Amino acid sequence: MDLLEITQRWSFPDPRHADADGLLAGGGDLAAERLISAYARGIFPWYESDPILWFSPDPRMVLRPGELRVARSLRKQLARGKFEVRFDTAFGSVVRACAEISRPGQQGTWITSDMINAYCRLHELGFAHSVEAWQDSELVGGAYGVSLGAAFFGESMFARQADASKIAFVHLVSQLEAWGFALVDCQVHTQHLESFGARLWRRDRFLDALASALETPTRPGPWELEWKP
Repeated sequence: MDLLEITQRWSFPDPRHADADGLLAGGGDLAAERLISAYARGIFPWYESDPILWFSPDPRMVLRPGELRVARSLRKQLARGKFEVRFDTAFGSVVRACAEISRPGQQGTWITSDMINAYCRLHELGFAHSVEAWQDSELVGGAYGVSLGAAFFGESMFARQADASKIAFVHLVSQLEAWGFALVDCQVHTQHLESFGARLWRRDRFLDALASALETPTRPGPWELEWKP
Protein backbone atom coordinates (compact mmCIF):
# COMPACT_ATOMS: atom_id res chain seq x y z
CA MET A 1 0.00 0.00 0.00
CA ASP A 2 1.30 3.45 -0.91
CA LEU A 3 0.88 5.78 2.07
CA LEU A 4 0.46 8.94 -0.03
CA GLU A 5 -2.19 7.30 -2.21
CA ILE A 6 -4.10 6.07 0.84
CA THR A 7 -4.12 9.44 2.61
CA GLN A 8 -5.27 11.22 -0.54
CA ARG A 9 -8.11 8.78 -1.10
CA TRP A 10 -9.35 8.28 2.49
CA SER A 11 -9.94 11.77 3.80
CA PHE A 12 -10.59 13.02 7.34
CA PRO A 13 -11.34 16.50 8.70
CA ASP A 14 -8.35 18.59 9.76
CA PRO A 15 -7.39 17.23 13.22
CA ARG A 16 -6.97 20.82 14.43
CA HIS A 17 -10.78 21.06 14.29
CA ALA A 18 -11.26 18.46 17.05
CA ASP A 19 -13.28 19.58 20.07
CA ALA A 20 -11.88 20.18 23.56
CA ASP A 21 -11.97 16.43 24.32
CA GLY A 22 -10.16 15.59 21.10
CA LEU A 23 -13.24 14.24 19.32
CA LEU A 24 -12.95 14.95 15.61
CA ALA A 25 -15.50 12.83 13.76
CA GLY A 26 -17.93 9.93 13.99
CA GLY A 27 -18.86 7.17 11.60
CA GLY A 28 -17.05 5.37 8.82
CA ASP A 29 -15.52 1.93 9.23
CA LEU A 30 -12.32 0.21 10.30
CA ALA A 31 -11.05 -0.66 6.83
CA ALA A 32 -7.27 -0.96 6.76
CA GLU A 33 -6.91 1.99 4.39
CA ARG A 34 -9.07 4.20 6.59
CA LEU A 35 -7.08 3.30 9.71
CA ILE A 36 -3.77 3.97 7.96
CA SER A 37 -5.05 7.31 6.69
CA ALA A 38 -6.23 8.24 10.18
CA TYR A 39 -2.94 7.42 11.90
CA ALA A 40 -1.01 9.30 9.21
CA ARG A 41 -3.04 12.38 10.15
CA GLY A 42 -2.62 11.96 13.91
CA ILE A 43 -6.12 10.52 14.39
CA PHE A 44 -7.15 7.25 16.07
CA PRO A 45 -10.43 5.40 16.76
CA TRP A 46 -11.66 5.15 20.35
CA TYR A 47 -15.22 4.08 21.08
CA GLU A 48 -17.30 1.48 22.90
CA SER A 49 -20.38 1.29 20.64
CA ASP A 50 -21.45 2.58 17.24
CA PRO A 51 -20.73 4.97 15.69
CA ILE A 52 -16.95 4.76 15.47
CA LEU A 53 -15.45 7.87 17.07
CA TRP A 54 -12.20 9.40 15.82
CA PHE A 55 -9.94 11.43 18.12
CA SER A 56 -6.96 13.75 17.91
CA PRO A 57 -6.34 15.04 21.45
CA ASP A 58 -4.57 18.23 22.39
CA PRO A 59 -2.20 17.91 24.16
CA ARG A 60 -0.77 14.58 22.99
CA MET A 61 1.37 12.18 25.04
CA VAL A 62 4.59 11.47 23.11
CA LEU A 63 7.80 9.61 23.87
CA ARG A 64 10.96 10.17 21.88
CA PRO A 65 12.73 6.76 21.89
CA GLY A 66 16.06 8.33 22.86
CA GLU A 67 14.45 9.87 25.95
CA LEU A 68 13.23 6.57 27.42
CA ARG A 69 13.72 6.39 31.19
CA VAL A 70 14.11 3.02 32.88
CA ALA A 71 13.99 2.81 36.66
CA ARG A 72 16.91 1.12 38.41
CA SER A 73 14.70 -1.69 39.71
CA LEU A 74 13.44 -2.41 36.20
CA ARG A 75 16.99 -2.39 34.84
CA LYS A 76 17.78 -5.17 37.31
CA GLN A 77 14.83 -7.16 36.02
CA LEU A 78 16.05 -6.66 32.44
CA ALA A 79 19.52 -7.87 33.40
CA ARG A 80 18.07 -11.02 34.97
CA GLY A 81 16.38 -11.99 31.72
CA LYS A 82 13.25 -13.20 33.48
CA PHE A 83 11.20 -13.08 30.27
CA GLU A 84 11.87 -13.99 26.67
CA VAL A 85 10.83 -11.03 24.52
CA ARG A 86 9.73 -11.40 20.91
CA PHE A 87 8.15 -9.36 18.13
CA ASP A 88 5.18 -10.37 15.98
CA THR A 89 4.85 -14.04 16.96
CA ALA A 90 1.42 -13.81 18.65
CA PHE A 91 -0.17 -10.56 17.51
CA GLY A 92 -3.79 -11.70 17.78
CA SER A 93 -3.21 -13.17 21.23
CA VAL A 94 -1.71 -9.88 22.45
CA VAL A 95 -4.65 -7.82 21.17
CA ARG A 96 -7.17 -10.22 22.70
CA ALA A 97 -5.30 -10.21 26.00
CA CYS A 98 -5.36 -6.40 26.02
CA ALA A 99 -9.13 -6.57 25.50
CA GLU A 100 -9.68 -9.11 28.27
CA ILE A 101 -7.36 -7.86 31.01
CA SER A 102 -9.04 -6.22 34.00
CA ARG A 103 -8.01 -2.61 34.56
CA PRO A 104 -8.61 -0.62 37.78
CA GLY A 105 -11.42 1.92 37.41
CA GLN A 106 -12.42 0.68 33.96
CA GLN A 107 -15.57 -1.21 33.02
CA GLY A 108 -15.55 -3.09 29.76
CA THR A 109 -13.16 -2.41 26.89
CA TRP A 110 -12.92 -0.30 23.75
CA ILE A 111 -11.12 -3.20 22.02
CA THR A 112 -14.19 -4.78 20.43
CA SER A 113 -14.22 -7.81 18.14
CA ASP A 114 -14.36 -5.42 15.16
CA MET A 115 -11.28 -3.62 16.46
CA ILE A 116 -9.45 -6.91 16.98
CA ASN A 117 -10.22 -8.01 13.42
CA ALA A 118 -9.21 -4.62 12.00
CA TYR A 119 -5.83 -4.52 13.72
CA CYS A 120 -5.14 -8.16 12.87
CA ARG A 121 -5.70 -7.15 9.24
CA LEU A 122 -3.20 -4.29 9.65
CA HIS A 123 -0.77 -6.81 11.10
CA GLU A 124 -1.22 -9.09 8.08
CA LEU A 125 -0.41 -6.09 5.87
CA GLY A 126 2.76 -5.35 7.88
CA PHE A 127 1.60 -2.11 9.56
CA ALA A 128 0.68 -3.35 13.06
CA HIS A 129 3.08 -5.07 15.44
CA SER A 130 3.20 -6.78 18.81
CA VAL A 131 5.94 -7.06 21.39
CA GLU A 132 5.54 -10.07 23.66
CA ALA A 133 6.94 -11.25 26.98
CA TRP A 134 7.05 -15.03 27.35
CA GLN A 135 7.75 -17.19 30.41
CA ASP A 136 7.96 -20.98 30.13
CA SER A 137 6.26 -20.86 26.72
CA GLU A 138 3.35 -18.80 28.15
CA LEU A 139 2.46 -15.32 26.94
CA VAL A 140 2.53 -13.21 30.12
CA GLY A 141 2.66 -9.63 28.84
CA GLY A 142 2.96 -7.42 25.82
CA ALA A 143 1.79 -4.46 23.80
CA TYR A 144 0.70 -3.68 20.26
CA GLY A 145 0.50 -0.69 17.96
CA VAL A 146 0.77 0.67 14.44
CA SER A 147 3.93 1.68 12.59
CA LEU A 148 4.08 4.27 9.80
CA GLY A 149 7.32 5.84 8.64
CA ALA A 150 9.48 6.61 11.68
CA ALA A 151 6.45 6.81 14.00
CA PHE A 152 5.01 4.11 16.23
CA PHE A 153 1.47 4.53 17.56
CA GLY A 154 1.01 2.59 20.79
CA GLU A 155 -2.46 1.16 21.32
CA SER A 156 -2.58 -0.97 24.46
CA MET A 157 -0.58 -3.27 26.73
CA PHE A 158 -1.26 -6.01 29.26
CA ALA A 159 0.56 -8.01 31.94
CA ARG A 160 -0.17 -11.29 33.67
CA GLN A 161 3.13 -11.26 35.55
CA ALA A 162 4.72 -8.35 37.39
CA ASP A 163 6.82 -6.12 35.10
CA ALA A 164 6.07 -8.22 31.99
CA SER A 165 4.51 -5.37 30.00
CA LYS A 166 7.14 -2.90 31.24
CA ILE A 167 9.98 -5.12 30.08
CA ALA A 168 8.27 -5.67 26.73
CA PHE A 169 7.81 -1.91 26.37
CA VAL A 170 11.48 -1.19 27.10
CA HIS A 171 12.51 -3.70 24.43
CA LEU A 172 10.12 -2.13 21.96
CA VAL A 173 11.22 1.47 22.50
CA SER A 174 14.91 0.54 22.60
CA GLN A 175 14.57 -1.32 19.30
CA LEU A 176 12.71 1.61 17.76
CA GLU A 177 15.55 3.90 18.80
CA ALA A 178 18.08 1.54 17.21
CA TRP A 179 16.06 1.62 13.99
CA GLY A 180 15.96 5.42 13.97
CA PHE A 181 12.31 5.97 14.87
CA ALA A 182 11.48 9.57 15.76
CA LEU A 183 8.51 9.20 18.10
CA VAL A 184 6.17 6.88 19.97
CA ASP A 185 2.62 8.20 20.12
CA CYS A 186 1.21 7.35 23.56
CA GLN A 187 -2.05 9.22 22.83
CA VAL A 188 -3.15 10.41 26.29
CA HIS A 189 -1.44 11.11 29.60
CA THR A 190 -0.90 8.46 32.25
CA GLN A 191 1.52 8.48 35.17
CA HIS A 192 2.81 5.12 33.95
CA LEU A 193 3.86 6.54 30.58
CA GLU A 194 5.23 9.69 32.16
CA SER A 195 7.50 7.55 34.32
CA PHE A 196 9.07 6.19 31.12
CA GLY A 197 9.82 9.70 29.85
CA ALA A 198 6.74 10.45 27.75
CA ARG A 199 5.69 14.10 27.72
CA LEU A 200 2.64 16.12 26.72
CA TRP A 201 3.04 17.98 23.43
CA ARG A 202 0.75 20.53 21.89
CA ARG A 203 -1.11 18.98 18.96
CA ASP A 204 0.54 21.29 16.41
CA ARG A 205 3.98 20.17 17.55
CA PHE A 206 2.95 16.52 17.35
CA LEU A 207 1.45 16.90 13.86
CA ASP A 208 4.58 18.64 12.58
CA ALA A 209 6.81 15.91 14.04
CA LEU A 210 4.54 13.23 12.60
CA ALA A 211 4.67 14.76 9.13
CA SER A 212 8.46 14.70 9.29
CA ALA A 213 8.49 11.10 10.56
CA LEU A 214 6.30 9.98 7.67
CA GLU A 215 8.98 11.04 5.20
CA THR A 216 10.86 7.89 6.25
CA PRO A 217 9.78 4.67 4.48
CA THR A 218 7.62 2.38 6.63
CA ARG A 219 9.50 -0.63 8.00
CA PRO A 220 7.50 -3.67 6.83
CA GLY A 221 6.51 -6.56 9.05
CA PRO A 222 6.90 -9.03 10.49
CA TRP A 223 9.53 -7.53 12.77
CA GLU A 224 12.33 -9.38 14.52
CA LEU A 225 13.83 -8.19 17.80
CA GLU A 226 17.52 -7.32 17.51
CA TRP A 227 18.10 -5.17 20.63
CA LYS A 228 19.60 -6.79 23.72
CA PRO A 229 19.70 -5.23 27.23
